[in-house]
Amino acid sequence: MMGQTAGPTILGVDVIWVATLLSGVAAFAVLLAIYAIMTVHDPMAKRVKALNDRREQLKAGITASTKRRAKLVQRNDTADRMRTMLSSLKVLQDSQVKAAQIKLLQAGIRSKDWAVAVIFGRLVLPIVFGGLMLYLVYGTSMFADYSPLKRYGIVAISFLLSYKAPDFYLKNKIQKRSDAIRKGLPDALDLLVICAEAGLTVDAAFHRVARELGRAYPELGDEFTLTAIELGFLTERRQAFENLAMRVSLDAVKGVVTTMIQTEKYGTPLASALRVLSAEFRNERMMRAEEKAARLPAIMTVPLILFILPVLFVVILGPAACSISDAFKH
Repeated sequence: MMGQTAGPTILGVDVIWVATLLSGVAAFAVLLAIYAIMTVHDPMAKRVKALNDRREQLKAGITASTKRRAKLVQRNDTADRMRTMLSSLKVLQDSQVKAAQIKLLQAGIRSKDWAVAVIFGRLVLPIVFGGLMLYLVYGTSMFADYSPLKRYGIVAISFLLSYKAPDFYLKNKIQKRSDAIRKGLPDALDLLVICAEAGLTVDAAFHRVARELGRAYPELGDEFTLTAIELGFLTERRQAFENLAMRVSLDAVKGVVTTMIQTEKYGTPLASALRVLSAEFRNERMMRAEEKAARLPAIMTVPLILFILPVLFVVILGPAACSISDAFKH
């Protein structure tokens, strides 16, 4: 019986097997790209629906009857089950729910039911993933070669990462959303100045700016539209500005909100104050860009040493080394 001929190998790895695996990954990536292209959805439709829901909630809170208010409150059975389970375990606190709701708002997630899901994830994920890692480390021989300290470290890190996973996810979304809002804030303030000088009211100016910048900066347009809606429905206009500062985790937005509140309270000129803030934000954005440019040489040092300099040495010294080697052979 003849044995099968082994294929070519590189560093002990079968080249044909690796090529087959990479071909499968490439085919999957192509199919995924085609699916993503064929199923492109307009993100504005979802935002418009969320804003209309918020408008209906504010309208119901002012003009609707008690029965209509109850109808507008949508019940989520899954969230109710999680809330009941957490309440029975005495781990659901109002302060935790409120803090989770603020983080969800800053991440752009409007549903309050997800706050219970975040707290539920902190409870369940360590049990699932941490328990699985505990079984793999101490119940199987997968990590038998590791020292007791390393095995304990793996289990402890798995429990910690599982507990912090919802917070890491929310923090990442908040950071991305805050950066997107920061980029469009100077332009939004310039448009607010133009609208204020044209004689528009504050809520009409916010509506106009949101409509003009909604395509270029959808996150900022979403927040400005929601603020304009709350300005039109809330009895306290100050509360609408404070909600904007709560929903956006940026000191710049808090400065704008403070300016708007002072303008509403003391009657100071809005256009001049916003013009000063816009200039400050543009200077801050330029300084941030210059800071990144100044850090670039230090960041490029490691790739330069690891990838560029060895290639240069091979190209420059390679012919000389070959010539010296041939000379010694002869």
